[in-house]
Amino acid sequence: MAPRTPMGSGRFSGGVLLLWVLLGTRLSPVVAEVEGFGQDARTSPPVTLAMFNRTEQLVEEMYTNLTQKCWDIFVEMMRNVTASELCEWKVISRPYSLLQACLEDLADHLHYGYPNALAEQYIFQSHHRYFHNCTLEHQVYFDPPEDVLLAMIIAPICLIPFLVTLVIWRSKDGKAQP
Repeated sequence: MAPRTPMGSGRFSGGVLLLWVLLGTRLSPVVAEVEGFGQDARTSPPVTLAMFNRTEQLVEEMYTNLTQKCWDIFVEMMRNVTASELCEWKVISRPYSLLQACLEDLADHLHYGYPNALAEQYIFQSHHRYFHNCTLEHQVYFDPPEDVLLAMIIAPICLIPFLVTLVIWRSKDGKAQP
């Protein structure tokens, strides 16, 4: 096995990664100024579809920018993995899990639906770029043939009425049970 560059203590949490991504980008709050409405409780600013679309577009743009940082961190972590280790789950589980957690945490933080098309694209991209040559070395289990499966389903179904009949028949005996 080839020597591997150390990847840290293994205690790097997804929360720290999310914090780093959020602080690494310049997020500025969107301030909406509404003029011409008094302090009267009966009046409120008109809610238009354009405001929702703009907010939705801003959230989508922020999510797109932040997920690119998640991807960049994943790529940087995968540089420490040698080609012979790309299919070893013990080695790739940390970077892969952090990518998934980063994508999901950002979506949760921005109230953006997860799973979503962009996150799915990054996951597929990671599989295509790094794991496309990985094959399963252990035996893959398949469904049994239909005749065996049918026997396994029908046998208990047929056995239940027989057992119910047996219990009822034995309980009608009238003799005291010891």
